[in-house]
Amino acid sequence: MDVVVRRRIQLPRRIAGSWIIVLLLVLVLEMKRVVQPELLDELPPDDPRAKWSRRDLRRVNAWMRNHAIMANALQSAANGQTPRQIVEFGAGDGRLLLRVARKISPRWRDTRAILLDRQKNVTTRTLTAFASLGWRVDTVKADVFDWLSAAAGLDIVVANLFLHHFADAKLEELFRAVADRARLFVAIEPRRAPWPLFCCRLLWVIGCNSVTRHDAVISVRGGFSGNELLTLWPMNKGWQLTERRTGFFSHLFVARRKD
Repeated sequence: MDVVVRRRIQLPRRIAGSWIIVLLLVLVLEMKRVVQPELLDELPPDDPRAKWSRRDLRRVNAWMRNHAIMANALQSAANGQTPRQIVEFGAGDGRLLLRVARKISPRWRDTRAILLDRQKNVTTRTLTAFASLGWRVDTVKADVFDWLSAAAGLDIVVANLFLHHFADAKLEELFRAVADRARLFVAIEPRRAPWPLFCCRLLWVIGCNSVTRHDAVISVRGGFSGNELLTLWPMNKGWQLTERRTGFFSHLFVARRKD
């Protein structure tokens, strides 16, 4: 009788253990990089779901601490030099770079920021906040490749949760254009790993809507691990390249011109 009872108690544990193993295997199999369109990119800027999702993204960025990661990376890679100009690709509403500016503005005064995006979502309030820090801001509505074709003499280029939208061939094209024009490039991307992917499925807990929850999974699947971005940068000895995991969910890539 004792043996029967013990077996009955152990059976659910075995089933639970099997489900955990299956879940982990599914997550690992999903780790091959896949680039897919995101819902937010297709919605009109004034769509209520898009507005809600942009609010979600500000919260997610805060949880990921991407503004702090970006500020630290910029100050470290700049080697004490105050930049003339910072261009942000995929700037969205500009608030991520504003949070970065608040951290570094005591040292970096009179900096010009160019907020580049395919949609114009930067408010007057955000522009006023930049001005209060001594930063001059231009907003540009354009495709990044079209804009780069006419750009020259860039100083620093940054990107936050932007590169994962592109397949490797387009990233190589983008990196060649940036390497020809800038002295420093800093990007923060989703880390493609089982843990970030699992956490994406829990975003409903902090009130994220269906658009954000869908796009978060797509973002992690299109994210990066190891030295994937480093291998796409132009092979040139004039650059110092750093790529590593950072924080709980992020992947950092820094390309700094040695001279």
